[in-house]
Amino acid sequence: MASSESRFNEAQRSILRDIARASIKEGLTHGHALRVDPATYDEALQQPGACFVTLHLHDQLRGCIGSLEAYRPLLEDVADNAYGAAFRDPRFVPLGAAEFDDLDIHLSVLSPATPMAFTSEADLLAQIRPEVDGLVLEDRGHRGTFLPSVWEQLPDREDFWRHLKLKAGLPQDYWSDTVKVSRYTTESF
Repeated sequence: MASSESRFNEAQRSILRDIARASIKEGLTHGHALRVDPATYDEALQQPGACFVTLHLHDQLRGCIGSLEAYRPLLEDVADNAYGAAFRDPRFVPLGAAEFDDLDIHLSVLSPATPMAFTSEADLLAQIRPEVDGLVLEDRGHRGTFLPSVWEQLPDREDFWRHLKLKAGLPQDYWSDTVKVSRYTTESF
């Protein structure tokens, strides 16, 4: 899912995809993420940015790592998160060289997260925008996020919300007056 506005043109998107792929290749050959000099790229790609890199192999999830907040140039975030998705996702063994050619790399560049104001769980659910919102759930040391692309597997608001609670390590029927939720959108390619 993508937000309605595009921050990046096709040439910029292509550069970001190439950096993600090159960083994974660098990990396979040299054991570290690609080192990127932001000054040699388009100014829009030098700006601080947060992204998630999702890897699929034969239509199956193979890794997903990302940043929720922009704290470094987007180019560096893409390079590090691509490497992380391939080699540091604790759900998977590190990517092998034989898998590289068949790898599908998906980038999701996040908008800044905005805290949501709600008076109850029902009020929160009513405000969630299916297929648009990515959510960050935080409460009592637990934290989890779902990208907007998760709506493809969980199109129902209640299911999306319950599964996000489980991902954050909370029971699916959990509710507390201290729950904090922020939303963001993504530009995905």
